[in-house]
Amino acid sequence: MHGLLLRQLELFLMESREILAAWDAYSDEHTDPDGWPHDPLSYGRQMMRRDADTWRSFNRIRYAARQMLATAEVQVQQLNPACIQTRWPWQLSELTTALSQLEQLQDEWLDTREALTRTAMPGTEEFDDTLAERNEEAWSSLDTWSAQGRALIEIHALALTAPSPILTSAPGPTISPTGVGRKAGRRR
Repeated sequence: MHGLLLRQLELFLMESREILAAWDAYSDEHTDPDGWPHDPLSYGRQMMRRDADTWRSFNRIRYAARQMLATAEVQVQQLNPACIQTRWPWQLSELTTALSQLEQLQDEWLDTREALTRTAMPGTEEFDDTLAERNEEAWSSLDTWSAQGRALIEIHALALTAPSPILTSAPGPTISPTGVGRKAGRRR
């Protein structure tokens, strides 16, 4: 199972790089030398698209991200200390902090969504604006996952080559995507 999740993480890493490259190209072309957008409305829409696309890509692993981090932490503890990259503990800490922020933003979004009027659905300004706000606030945490997520893959690859067996999947309950990010049952 952990190997499948890591393949999903690799897909997120690839997609997030593509999304960021497309954003950088758009931003370079549509801003003046001081970085001000030529058309702020269009620029804002493109930024919202970048944020939503990145969230959507991360969503495929969001429900299992905490378990993936737990597995990597156990693997690092079991690996030969001479083989461990010194950046891994810092990266795991950054990923954990970013995930906690994403979980908090998701909780807030779900609470907000529940408080919306009955007419607020996807496609309405009320719904779409609050969702765009969540995505915008999530951007830096998603970017952290994009920049540091490869550490989970590197740790797992080293664990697979260790001379003695190393845990390749943290024990724990299977987590349903529908319950992830809610206050109840989430480890902090």
